[in-house]
Amino acid sequence: MSIAQALRRAALAAWLVGMVAGAAGQSASAPAATAKATFAGGCFWCVESDFDKLDGVISTTSGYTGGSVPNPSYEQVSSHTTGHAEAVEVVYDPRKLSYEQLLQHFWHSVDPTTKDRQFCDIGSPYRTAIFAHDAAQLKAAQASRAALEQSKPFKAAIVTEIVMAGAFYPAEDYHQDYYKKNPLRYNYYRLTCGRDARLKELWGAQAGH
Repeated sequence: MSIAQALRRAALAAWLVGMVAGAAGQSASAPAATAKATFAGGCFWCVESDFDKLDGVISTTSGYTGGSVPNPSYEQVSSHTTGHAEAVEVVYDPRKLSYEQLLQHFWHSVDPTTKDRQFCDIGSPYRTAIFAHDAAQLKAAQASRAALEQSKPFKAAIVTEIVMAGAFYPAEDYHQDYYKKNPLRYNYYRLTCGRDARLKELWGAQAGH
């Protein structure tokens, strides 16, 4: 092999290495196709419905988290003995919707001033909570609560807990997309439970947004 040929081969090899490294760098810096967030805001039928409205949300799953009992049933959670909260796992596209926007929507969709209660539902399964999936989410959630403490349109203290996410157990099939499967019952429940009336009282025009 001549020196010229060897140099050409070396140059080609270096070019290929550069292309691979560049592609890897682009892949590392590009946002993930999907991300996950988990929120508890009382009845998971309502939380699921509220988050499904957002452009960029790919899917929502009603379930149980925050407790100590593995694979709990609805009856077990409703007995207030598992430590779990009714919650919703949100899968979203971070290129269309940021975690900060999800946090803002969450706050305006709940009553953060009541402990172990949301509207007509009473007990620890109906507490409000943000379950962070990593350190960045935890920091963002804490910052959003701190900012809200300064700007909130009501006097009561915010009692919503912010904790790291643990195991999430999907609820029974009949709970998934309940507002779509049973619209009459769902709308009647939401109205009589006073959810939207209380949200408007707390947040005014920002309620649910």
